[in-house]
Amino acid sequence: MPQILARLVTVVVIGVAALESGPAAAADPTGTWLTEDGRARVRTELCGSDHGHLCGYVVWRNPKDDKAQGPLDKANPDPRRQARPLLGHQMILGLKPDSDGRYAGRIYNGDNGKSYDVSIWSEKPSELSVRGCLLTVLCGTQTWTRVTGVEPGQLQAATDAPGGPRSDPEWAAAGTKAKGSDGKAAPPR
Repeated sequence: MPQILARLVTVVVIGVAALESGPAAAADPTGTWLTEDGRARVRTELCGSDHGHLCGYVVWRNPKDDKAQGPLDKANPDPRRQARPLLGHQMILGLKPDSDGRYAGRIYNGDNGKSYDVSIWSEKPSELSVRGCLLTVLCGTQTWTRVTGVEPGQLQAATDAPGGPRSDPEWAAAGTKAKGSDGKAAPPR
C-alpha cells in the first residue's frame, strides 16, 4: 500500500507542477529569417510607438530572383510604388498581437503585388511560422529559419537609417495601420 500512495503523490506533484508552469512560452518572433523557399531574408522587429506591433522588412533577396523578376516592385497595384526597390521594403506592416499570442494582420507579396491576411508566431527560437490566407479559406503555412550570418548585399543597418530597410510612410507616420474608406485595415501596399 505505501508504494501505491507514493506513486499517487508523485503523479499529483507532477500534475500540479505542469499546471503551474502553464503552456510553453512563445519564442521571440524578432530576428532575421530565411524564407522557406530561400529567396529572401526578412528582418522582423517590434515597432510602433509602444513597440507592441511586429513589422518586417526584406533585407536580402536572392540575386537570381532579381535577374528573373527584376529588382523593382513592378507588380504593386499602386503606380507610385512600382519604381521602388523590393530590397528594403516593408512587407509586414505593424501586425497586432492576438489572443493566441500570435501577431496578426496583413503581409505584402512583392512577387505578385497582392496582400494577404497573415498570422506569425514562433514556438522554437530557430523557426518562425508564417500562415497566410486568401479569403480566410485558402491558407498555407511556411516555416522560416532564423539566420545569423550575413549574405553579400544584405541590408544590415537599422530601419530607416542609411544602409537599412525603409518603413512605409503610412506606418512611420501613424504608428498603426492605415484605414481604408470602409473603416477596415487597408492593405499595406
